[in-house]
Parts: sequence; C-alpha cells; structure tokens
Amino acid sequence: MRLHFHINDHNERAVAAKAQLSEEAKRCGFDVCGVGDGCDFVIALGGDGTILRAVRHHPGIPVLGLNLGSLGYLATVAENDFANAFRALAAGDYKVAERTMLEAVKPSTGERAIALNEIVVMREMTGHAAHIDLSADSRSVTRYMADGLVIATPTGSTAYSLAAGGPVLMPDTASLVITPMSPHALSVRPLVVNDNVRLSLTSRRRVNGVAEKLGVYADGEGVFMLGGDETFEVAKASVRAHFVQLPGYDPYAVLSRKLGWSGSTH
Repeated sequence: MRLHFHINDHNERAVAAKAQLSEEAKRCGFDVCGVGDGCDFVIALGGDGTILRAVRHHPGIPVLGLNLGSLGYLATVAENDFANAFRALAAGDYKVAERTMLEAVKPSTGERAIALNEIVVMREMTGHAAHIDLSADSRSVTRYMADGLVIATPTGSTAYSLAAGGPVLMPDTASLVITPMSPHALSVRPLVVNDNVRLSLTSRRRVNGVAEKLGVYADGEGVFMLGGDETFEVAKASVRAHFVQLPGYDPYAVLSRKLGWSGSTH
C-alpha cells in the first residue's frame, strides 16, 4: 500500500516528524509517495488546519490526522500513538468514515469553492453590520443584521460556529447549522436545517446609497466578494471527505477531551 504525507513545509517540527515517520511507515510495509495521486492514504501531519488543506488537495483519498497541533478535533491520533496507527493501517484494522462538505457558488460569475468545516459570509473593512437575506429552497427565512453568518457542517460545528455560539452536531448528523455572528437582536439564534436544503444569501446593506461588499470564506480562506444585492448559494457538495478511523475512536470522547467536559460516572 502507498501513502503520502501532507504537511506544512514551513513547520520545522512537521518536517522533522515526517522524516522520522516515513521510516516507520516503510518498516510497516508502506511505500511513501512524493505526491498524493494514486496513494491509498494521506497522512495529514499537523493540526486541524493541515487536515482541512489535505482534504481539499486530495479529494476521495482517506485521510488520517496525526496531531502535532493543540486542538486536534480532526487530528485525533496523539504523538504517542503514531507508530500504533501505522501498524493498524498495515493490518487493515480501521474503517473509513465519510463527512459532509459544502459548496458555495456565486451564480453571477461562476466562482465556487468547497469546504469541510464552514462557509462564512461577513463584513469587511467597515464598522457597519451586514444585512443578509437568507432563503432556504427559495423560501424566505429572515434578514440578518449581524457581523456575518457561519454555515457549518457537523464537522465544522465544533470550529468557528461553536465560537460564535452555535450548537455541537455529531459527525453523522444529516444537518447544517446557520450561526449568526454578533447579531443585533437577542431573538436571533442559530438555526439547524436538513443538509439537503439549498441556501441563498443576498447582501442588502447600503450606506449613503453605496452598496457594501461582503467577504465569503471557505474554511478560513477568502474565495470571493459579494456586492450589493448580489446572491450566492450554499449546498451540500457532491464530494465527501473520507477519514480513517482507528480502533477505539469515539466522537463523544473526543468532544469531552477537547472541550474540557467532565462529569460523574456514578
């Protein structure tokens, strides 16, 4: 079997770890690929940001996250388990789980982008709140007055959306969550919708007759700008992310550990 290491080449720690783990992988019988094409696995070595990039760069290839970062919601294998992870892969002791991804499309230009965690639309260099009309399957939902909106997958519900006050969705939930950022009304709350819905978002803010532009971001990377009365759409992508899950993986345990949850066992 063949595997490829996806790392941040500017991270000296990741570069050093890649060299060491490449030898470990070879001892377990793997061929280490210089590029991801044709490989059986992609090993994302770093934090969750590295995994997000690995998923986008290597669509359709199962990704295993080895955690060199601090949070590690996606990179679930700790450093003391790296060698065991390679042995489990070599023995076929794993399963591959699929995760929902999002696609954002700007019909007026044809620009599009995909994201594993979230699509965000937000105000740019202005002190004014964004005015964003939201529709779901051509049905009007509401007009938001807020700094922006986060549209998150279950995977992304523990990232930016959670920081903005959104709920946690379990990875296999067939839902999306729409979370307003600093809304101007206390009655505005996050909204959970079926993941088959197609969302349309339109910028409506004008100041002294001039339309204000909004930025649209996919997993933290700017993808296009939205002018006044311009619309873009967000829907479940046709492609899905694939993650390697090793024995003992428990999404509830990951949440409890990473979010600092605790409770009595009695």
